[in-house]
Amino acid sequence: MRARSSATMGVSLNLFSLLSTMVLLLALFVSAENEKLVNSRFVGTEELQSSKNHQWQWQTGYNVKPLGLDLKNLGRLFGYHSFPCSCSAQTLSLQLDLALTSYDFYFFTSDEALNEHAVDNPDEIASMVDMSIRNSTERRNLGFFSCATGNPVDDCWRCDPHWQLHRKRLANCGIGFGRNAVGGRDGKYYVVNNPGDDDPINPRPGTLRHAVIQDQPLWIVFKRDMVITLKQELIMNSFKTIDGRGVNVHIAYGACITVQFITNVIIHGLHIHDCKPTGNAMVRSSPSHYGWRTIADGDGISIFGSSHIWIDHNSLSNCADGLIDAIMGSTAITISNNYFTHHNEVMLLGHSDSYTRDKLMQVTIAYNHFGEGLIQRMPRCRHGYFHVVNNDYTHWEMYAIGGSAEPTINSQGNRYLAPNNAFAKEVTHRVETNNNWKHWNWRSEGDLLLNGAYFIASGAGAAGSYARASSLGAKSSSMVGTITAGAGVLNCRRGYQC
Repeated sequence: MRARSSATMGVSLNLFSLLSTMVLLLALFVSAENEKLVNSRFVGTEELQSSKNHQWQWQTGYNVKPLGLDLKNLGRLFGYHSFPCSCSAQTLSLQLDLALTSYDFYFFTSDEALNEHAVDNPDEIASMVDMSIRNSTERRNLGFFSCATGNPVDDCWRCDPHWQLHRKRLANCGIGFGRNAVGGRDGKYYVVNNPGDDDPINPRPGTLRHAVIQDQPLWIVFKRDMVITLKQELIMNSFKTIDGRGVNVHIAYGACITVQFITNVIIHGLHIHDCKPTGNAMVRSSPSHYGWRTIADGDGISIFGSSHIWIDHNSLSNCADGLIDAIMGSTAITISNNYFTHHNEVMLLGHSDSYTRDKLMQVTIAYNHFGEGLIQRMPRCRHGYFHVVNNDYTHWEMYAIGGSAEPTINSQGNRYLAPNNAFAKEVTHRVETNNNWKHWNWRSEGDLLLNGAYFIASGAGAAGSYARASSLGAKSSSMVGTITAGAGVLNCRRGYQC
């Protein structure tokens, strides 16, 4: 009996020794890999890397001491009020891995053929929105990260209480024509800690302008609440995400955002208001280029000759010209979950009736709330293809949707509440036509028309012309109130669902 026990003990010791050796080898491997991560990955530019204020740089790798992040700040980064926290080392390593992987430095040329992204079959993309909505409902039934809103964008990420660890998942939640906009998903984080804009030619590191002009992909976040008053247009570079979640960021009382001849931009979680005309000045658009800018109109967001753009969960109001304008061959755009208020000409999509290159334009307008103080252009379209789906129109003074130059407008599952003015009940408005509008493809499918609102459809067969891939329609208009309840900037706090 004793001999058998000794033999058993020997086998156990051998197994323990073998397991210990394996654990040691694994630890050495992980340590080596982590050292590679620390040595090869960084945030921002060399100027940022050499800055003394390392606390506002988010780093990859688990060895944070050489990177200037003390344990207290590291804890705050992951939503803990104090640190060391009660979590285990394994848990922290897992959180670090989830939060800080996939930030390798990739470079892209900025002279891509930006307007080669129009899809062959726009109705097919419209149906993808429908499919996304149905998939959202299925996820809700399965209880997988769902807020039970039926909004496929929000149900994709908002219910995760650790959203701040997984910010870049947002880039995988797009829908519609702009669904492939990755923004800065494949780049580093850049943390804006300075609201200033002293020099549009030589912006300071740590400012929003310095972030958006960089050549590499960047996911731009903010250290704290701030109001940014821009001296001149904020001219963005390709592959950028501006992510205002978790703080209160206003771009206001000066110039605003210009997206010109670039691709892959996500703008999320900003208050954009009181934008003013600026210009007749030199402005930097990349680390290697600045040039003369003529007078800008004072749009909130101006999209010019660009593609793969996603504008989501922003609050926009009271700008000198449009809140969002997309012109000059821009395409592959989604405008979703925004809250528009107090403005005249809300949204222009298309440069002019004579600019036929806008026939490539394809824009999805989904889950937005068009609120108080709006007058017209929600949107005003030219030439292209526009899918207007599950929006809440609670206010307009002249009309909601207008157009010229034969645009295709596919209105599905919206809620249109007409004003009390008996002369402004019509949802639609054809601009500067000679009765040719009867051939334009405009349809209303499943829309809820309230307080005397009416939609004048047109086109050969009206409904039949849209039957190819999108005839199933969108979510029921009776759900619009729920779907758009979170429109505009969200109140997101670390450790809680947004």
